Amino acid sequence: MVKRHEIKNRLQGETLVRKSLEYGEHQERTVRIAPNLNVIKIGGHGTVDFGSTVLLPLLDEIRQLKEQYEMLVVVGGGVRVRHVMDIGIDLGMPTGILAELTGDVSTQNTKMVAALLAQDGGIRVEVTEIMDIPMLMKMGLLPIMAGTPPYSYFEEPSPGSVIPQHRTDTGAFLAAEVIGAKTCTLLKNVDGLFTENPFVNPEADLIKKISAEELLDLNMDDMVLERKVVELLVNAKNIREVRIINGHTRGTLESALKGENPGTIITAE
Repeated sequence: MVKRHEIKNRLQGETLVRKSLEYGEHQERTVRIAPNLNVIKIGGHGTVDFGSTVLLPLLDEIRQLKEQYEMLVVVGGGVRVRHVMDIGIDLGMPTGILAELTGDVSTQNTKMVAALLAQDGGIRVEVTEIMDIPMLMKMGLLPIMAGTPPYSYFEEPSPGSVIPQHRTDTGAFLAAEVIGAKTCTLLKNVDGLFTENPFVNPEADLIKKISAEELLDLNMDDMVLERKVVELLVNAKNIREVRIINGHTRGTLESALKGENPGTIITAE
């Protein structure tokens, strides 16, 4: 055989699919592109779908906090995601098509949030424009992005279901991780993560702090956030905890940005 040409490097002669390959596992430095950025995820189902009575007070709080904290607002889809998902599944659509359809819904909500914050520097950015965020911060703007990550037609198959695993909680987390943000906070319509769905069992206990592995070991049937976020958190390099707070309660966002725990903190370890 003719010897293959190699470019000299530390991976020379390796195959990147080898299970034992651990190069980079103990990397000492990962560039944090926006180390002061706080990623704030507004739920579609938990916040936007409630309309003006819930969304406008929250945006007013964000408007005031913008002067003190760098923020990227990530917006979810909500009830219309469930509607189009139900129709798509009934029609036999594959996971990739469902991911593409549901992403359009979070984009709709993003446009509305961007319009409401436009007078305060709110500017809609595409997920592919994430590298522009540090520049937008320096310009005093408030970037607003749809939460659906850009897997689109290439969404991976889900175990036991055709529902896409990478939805808007996951998109917010991945955005925070890749850009090296300071924090990632998910705003919901409950006070945090409970032992059971508090709308089904009002006696369920609030979990104030838990590690990702502990949470996965509980194997809950119902969680307030996407399971994929918890799975990804275990191996995250920049974002080592995720906060869950109640976006309906004034002051919880400011408390979370101060580093307090007004809801639940899920840690990487």
